[in-house]
Amino acid sequence: MNIYAISDLHLSATADKPMDVFGGNWEGHFEKIKSDWLATVQEEDVVLIAGDISWAMKLSDALVDLRSLADLPGKKVFIRGNHDYWWNGITKLRAAAPNDSFVFLQTDAVKIGGYVIVGSRGWTCPGSPDYTEQDQKLYLREAERFRLAFKDAEKLVEEGDKTIAMIHYPPFSLKTEETLFTQLFQENGVEKAVFGHIHGAAYFPLKTERNGVQYILTSCDKAAFKLVKIY
Repeated sequence: MNIYAISDLHLSATADKPMDVFGGNWEGHFEKIKSDWLATVQEEDVVLIAGDISWAMKLSDALVDLRSLADLPGKKVFIRGNHDYWWNGITKLRAAAPNDSFVFLQTDAVKIGGYVIVGSRGWTCPGSPDYTEQDQKLYLREAERFRLAFKDAEKLVEEGDKTIAMIHYPPFSLKTEETLFTQLFQENGVEKAVFGHIHGAAYFPLKTERNGVQYILTSCDKAAFKLVKIY
């Protein structure tokens, strides 16, 4: 079993949000992703999708986009991104999943094979540009959600398992390397953390290792619209 990751698919079957307005490399971006996915992923593999899945505003519209992933191979594990406004109520979302290959994480964890995957959205970290008092409140709230997710993970972890964290926002800023997120990842034995949110010319390291945790940026444009192999 291999584990891959990608984020920020920004699908828009029911929304007028063509991504090529952000650059010619986005033209036909989902076809590029799908082509690589079909060539790479086997049914026993796992694909982590770290948020910003669909531009839809309502779950009924987002399901059109989610169904475009339904026939792709592998188990698909999702977390919410900042643009996933349709993600409102985890019970309802799980009940509406197109098939049993979909796993939606929200302040909890899932075990697949020898991997325990923990996920939550996260938020802008201290040291980020234009960081506000409201950002601080949301940052603290999201850190608490990760604490709860790791409590859930404790019930799943067995000796020899590997722990992966999924977070939409970068778990640190370029000015603040140590954050509540990175501390939680270190304290809970995370080996690898995948995130997205960063696009275009904005600089952020694609891979970096800090205190035993490897951080991997998986925004689809940063990854040349290909899946990133995690394990």
